[in-house]
Amino acid sequence: MERKSMTSHNYIFIMAGGVGSRFWPKSRNAYPKQFIDILGIGRSLLQLTYDRFLKVCPAENIFIVTNSAYKELIQEQLPDLAQGNILCEPSRNNTAPCISYAAFKIAAKDPEACMVIAPSDHFILHEDVFVNDIRHSLETVARKDILLTLGISPTRPDTGYGYIRFEQKTEDRIHKVIQFTEKPVLEKAKEFLKSGDYVWNAGIFIWSAKTILQAFELLSPQLFDLFNQGKDVYNTGEEQAFINKNYPLSPNISIDYAIMEKAANVYTMPVNFGWSDLGTWASLYQTADKNIGINNVLAGGELQLEETEDCIIHLPKDKLAVIRGLKDFIVVDDKDVLLIYPKSSEQEIKKITERLKEQDKGHYL
Repeated sequence: MERKSMTSHNYIFIMAGGVGSRFWPKSRNAYPKQFIDILGIGRSLLQLTYDRFLKVCPAENIFIVTNSAYKELIQEQLPDLAQGNILCEPSRNNTAPCISYAAFKIAAKDPEACMVIAPSDHFILHEDVFVNDIRHSLETVARKDILLTLGISPTRPDTGYGYIRFEQKTEDRIHKVIQFTEKPVLEKAKEFLKSGDYVWNAGIFIWSAKTILQAFELLSPQLFDLFNQGKDVYNTGEEQAFINKNYPLSPNISIDYAIMEKAANVYTMPVNFGWSDLGTWASLYQTADKNIGINNVLAGGELQLEETEDCIIHLPKDKLAVIRGLKDFIVVDDKDVLLIYPKSSEQEIKKITERLKEQDKGHYL
């Protein structure tokens, strides 16, 4: 089905409710990584994401989807954003419920709406390429009833990302998706890279509100029915009360499991705009500028290093660190926590935070 494209019907939804536990201890429950100037350039990841999307549509068409606990932080970091453009979730129920809520809300405001769903904490090196790809995607979903996800052309056999297999046959850069694969083992990742039929799943989605709501009605009726009950209160003074009461009743499920892995009209557009999800300290290390020769990534504090290389070191501005003999380590000194951990074992950091919670040491999180 073809529809006329109108740029005034384009809306951005930036998801900013996560806790970023793999970036602990810099990222804490009360101040997650999307609000941190993790790149050391004077803007948080959320602010950089917001700035990037201002090149796509006006500020009034940009919404932030977040946990209620972060509303004041968002208002502080994005003072030009209207309060009504902050969607507050009363509970953390994964991505499908928040996307369902966003789709119902924007469809009530504008039945012809097209949506971009994007994380708040990604790094984009080539922003002009990114903006052009987003515009092209929006023009496509305005004409076609498809669920589109951007696929990052893989540069290495990374086991930390999900993969999307697509048909080589293409129309205007858009490929039909064959299969989603969760984080593979290394040998599988090498096969995927060699085949040329796979892209990384970046978690950036583009579709019309009408198309995604049809998908929820067909494939996730529990979510559809729950949020459809509020169709008369969206964009009114009663919306938040409805959400506070009903949102916690939604299942804890990702958009991938709820919709993308089941739908027949899922497509991907392979892109290459210098992307990193900045999901871990090692991914920040790969992205950030390094010392010539010894390849350290340094932020904050004063450092005296000897025989220390391939490390990422984050310190408070007023701290001196003297380090000798470290290679391939993460060193983070933040408030009441000091982390010294091998980069090769960084996937364990999330497990450490879970263990601290179990040990009733949540005040360190």
